[in-house]
Amino acid sequence: MRRAAVAIAAGAMAVSLAACGSAEEAGGDSDSSSPAAKGDNIKVGLLLPENKTARYEKFDRPLIEKKIKELTNNKAEIQYNNARQDANLQAQQVDTMITNKVDVLILDAVDAKAIQNSVQKAKDAGIDVVAYDRLAEGPISAYTSFDNEEVGRVQGEALLQALGDKAADSQIVMMNGSVTDPNAALFKKGAHSVLDGKVKIGREFDTKEWSPDNANANMEAAITALGKDKIQGVYSANDGMAGGIITALKAAGIDDIPVTGQDAELAAVQRIITDEQYMSVYKSYPQEAEVAAEMAVALAKGEDLGAIAKDKVSSGSANDVPSVLVPVVSLTKENVNDTVIKDGIYTAAEICTGNYKSACDTLGIK
Repeated sequence: MRRAAVAIAAGAMAVSLAACGSAEEAGGDSDSSSPAAKGDNIKVGLLLPENKTARYEKFDRPLIEKKIKELTNNKAEIQYNNARQDANLQAQQVDTMITNKVDVLILDAVDAKAIQNSVQKAKDAGIDVVAYDRLAEGPISAYTSFDNEEVGRVQGEALLQALGDKAADSQIVMMNGSVTDPNAALFKKGAHSVLDGKVKIGREFDTKEWSPDNANANMEAAITALGKDKIQGVYSANDGMAGGIITALKAAGIDDIPVTGQDAELAAVQRIITDEQYMSVYKSYPQEAEVAAEMAVALAKGEDLGAIAKDKVSSGSANDVPSVLVPVVSLTKENVNDTVIKDGIYTAAEICTGNYKSACDTLGIK
């Protein structure tokens, strides 16, 4: 898979220099069991939540693993598991990581609340936990994600832009994400902050497990309840659900209303350039992944996070967690070249296959 180099923020890059300094200053400590004495021979656990959304196996895992290897001169051992959207399975996977005595754990929680006891177990075993992409409950040591309320605001603003001067007379359906994902609540909050009072919300759903099939069923129910001529737009919290929503709209003979999304999945980009989907939110997975790797390696070596994480966040069970929030971009057909192609997420050849070639030619995607 081809990737272009993506720059990390200057603060994140500075960590290696700061880390070296701290290690040298501690040079008098000869205790081989101390974190600082581990050097590059660390053991990192990586737990991702599911594999229905394309990003986790296609982007997050390989990017995190690559950066960890770079930061440790290819000496780190990485243990990986995917929970396949099963919170109980993920709890078992944390137990396995503890048994295997990893030095640090990067965790993207299936259920942010349910995982709290597992995070506490890891902490009690001396294992720092980096909450990745979703703010897990429990005594986490670091967190990196995107500005998730901003994601919702960007989606809501795009939908209003698509509706134009007809927004006040328009009715939309809102398809939010899973209630087990704290990010979904933030996307929803951000979207409502923009949409409330500007457009009528005819139906709203919290979609179980972020499932495209569940989104499809919810959309069918909304069409039945509201009438196919009474829906002027759909807020979809991510691209996978947007695919299920658009299938339901097409089946009902609705093919000309804006639908939002998130994650810049390849299928979504192709839908966007052919006007089936209005927009997605592009998030720089390389930057998020690299920051997570920086955090994990620093923690495993007993180094301070001050050079990486300039912000602090709080969850229901942890305060002032060192954090990095990565900015997001509204992806439309007009800026495909400047986002996913420029950053090496996809090539034009991957996007412009078969029936999509003419749309790419029209838009100058290359």
